[in-house]
Amino acid sequence: MAATVAASALVLGAALVPATAARADQVRDLEYWLNDYGFSQAWNTTRGAGVTVAVIDTGVDGSVPDLAGAVVGGTDVSEVGAPTGQKPLGDAESANHGTWVASLLAGRGTGPGSGVLGAAPEAKILAVSVALGKAMGPVASDDQIAQAVRWSVDNGASVINMSLTRNTLDWPTSWDDAFQYAFAHDVVIVAAAGNRGSGTSEVGAPATIPGVLTVAGVDRAGKASFDASAQGITIGVSAPSEQLVGANPGGGYVQWAGTSGAAPLVSGAVALVRAAHPELKAPDVIERLIRTAKPAGGTVPSPIYGFGLLDAAAAVTTNVPHVTANPMGDLGDWIRIHRRAQSPSATSPSATSPPSSGGNAQAVPVPAKLSPERALPWRQILWPQWSVLTAFWLPFALIVGFLALVALGGVGAWLHFRRMRSRE
Repeated sequence: MAATVAASALVLGAALVPATAARADQVRDLEYWLNDYGFSQAWNTTRGAGVTVAVIDTGVDGSVPDLAGAVVGGTDVSEVGAPTGQKPLGDAESANHGTWVASLLAGRGTGPGSGVLGAAPEAKILAVSVALGKAMGPVASDDQIAQAVRWSVDNGASVINMSLTRNTLDWPTSWDDAFQYAFAHDVVIVAAAGNRGSGTSEVGAPATIPGVLTVAGVDRAGKASFDASAQGITIGVSAPSEQLVGANPGGGYVQWAGTSGAAPLVSGAVALVRAAHPELKAPDVIERLIRTAKPAGGTVPSPIYGFGLLDAAAAVTTNVPHVTANPMGDLGDWIRIHRRAQSPSATSPSATSPPSSGGNAQAVPVPAKLSPERALPWRQILWPQWSVLTAFWLPFALIVGFLALVALGGVGAWLHFRRMRSRE
């Protein structure tokens, strides 16, 4: 389905079709992407062993058979979940979302030919639960994300999957520090582009943050998914986002759609590259995925497909020249240009300090709560801008006019009754 104005706007890259039940012995046959996108071939080299991926989502139920042994740690940053991050948060399908995502990324299956087999079936999962929308507790969603990213870094994740969107191009300054912290510690962050069918017509943060590997969605034929993918110039690669399968909390399976599912497939491919080439830094890992992607849509890169369709086998095995900078951009440069009126977050000690010893989540500083992102400075109320006229003065004039009419009506009625009494 990716806060106040900002807090309530953070939503999941949601399933766009009603989730339908599937049996374990059907599931493996439904996973067309394992062969079509090179995962089965990549497994001849590695299955992702030794790589830890943080899934920042609605919680991952590590007790489902398909994830047996996959979830090795976790936390909750919402103050309404379980300390392990394994309690599904939200209502209806929203609560199941994190488990669907994790099973696509690192599912172990339930047998040689049954259950969900993830893109990196030997990678390890950190379950980092967040509560969004109606499920949200006392911690604003922007603050949850900032804390979740830092905790993931401090607890050993070299890949972070974020199948959510803020539905705005911009993001709070607390994310500057958190994402810089991850990039400074060589972490690859993968984010879903969002879904037009859920109202996300344009890619929103965190998928707009420089340095993040943004994932668009395609249908089974490799064509841009109209309902299950947003568009934007920050897209890196495309992956399947329709006719996906996932394991449900408590057991059972569903078929679903959305870039929420495309993102963990790419995160799984990142895990495979990191396992096969542990010497590579994050920029080189991302470079491998975008340079080996199969071109699609003519222009490369494009705001629809990015650099093309994911090819996990090529990303793992192809010789790709070394790069010295993240091909998806530099958040530090962006901060220096766009946050010039503020204290530069990139130079904050917390952004570059080493991880806390022992991975103690309590040692991770939580950004201070921010004001709503579109709070109106008082000086602008007196300045005749069109946005202020429509947002403040016009409603104010209508309310005052209505109250004046009520008052005049009351005075008229009082004078009428007074004249009637005087005639008596």
